[in-house]
Amino acid sequence: FEYRELQSDGSISVNDYSDRALETYKKLGLDCLFVVGGEGTLEIGYRFHQKGARVIGIPKTIDNDLDKTDYTFGFQTAVEVACEALDRLHTTGRSHQRVMILEVMGRTAGWIALESGIAGGAHIILIPEIPYNIDRVVEKIMFRAKGGSPFSIIMVAEGAKEEGGDVITLASATTRLQGVPQLGGVGAYLAEQIKKRVDLEVRCTVLGHIQRGGSPCAFDRVLGTRLGSEAVRAAAEGKFGTMVALKTPDIELVPLAELAGKVRTVPADSQLIGCAEAIGISMGR
Repeated sequence: FEYRELQSDGSISVNDYSDRALETYKKLGLDCLFVVGGEGTLEIGYRFHQKGARVIGIPKTIDNDLDKTDYTFGFQTAVEVACEALDRLHTTGRSHQRVMILEVMGRTAGWIALESGIAGGAHIILIPEIPYNIDRVVEKIMFRAKGGSPFSIIMVAEGAKEEGGDVITLASATTRLQGVPQLGGVGAYLAEQIKKRVDLEVRCTVLGHIQRGGSPCAFDRVLGTRLGSEAVRAAAEGKFGTMVALKTPDIELVPLAELAGKVRTVPADSQLIGCAEAIGISMGR
């Protein structure tokens, strides 16, 4: 399929090696190709299935943005890591009376920021699905300051953007090779915006790849075990072209065709958003 390569003259060529990969698959005599990943990976898996490969998908992405499954393996661990980071930032924010910003992953879906923000006691949560208004953000900060709490904790997803604005990106060779913008810098950008409007110290922390590694939490360990077990069962029964999905409380099979290329974002009428705003968290609007 579309594979970008950097040439010696600095240009980018796009090549399709899928037929060669399929030949290798057949040469190895594989019984099944277990495709483990997010929406991009599983879309590729589906396209290989269309070419004749026996494919079963397993949902794994910390972003939790894969359609047709309640949760993806890795998400809960990322939430716990981000939540712990917020707990630690509360200490510095409170003692030094600062505005503390934590930037987490989430290109188009704000699940990590939203769930960890609620769990970690953030005062403001900014996600890609809700373009923020900087004036509303500052209003929340000043409301807390005037009420005797001269510190605020802000959780922001890397794909968050202002009303009428665009996402903050990093210009790099990686961006050119992957063909998609490399996000980053929204936390620092937001910090500068706030500094211009309030007389408070503002600090930004980017959690980065720390939220992607380490030992998985107990929930993810159990979920990963269940997904793997059912994937092997599906292969033994010849149910190819499917993905094992968590449909609480069960693991079910869903056709890859139903989720290929789809991204599950936080719905505008999400109860999680309603819950956050009900307990006083600002969503920047």
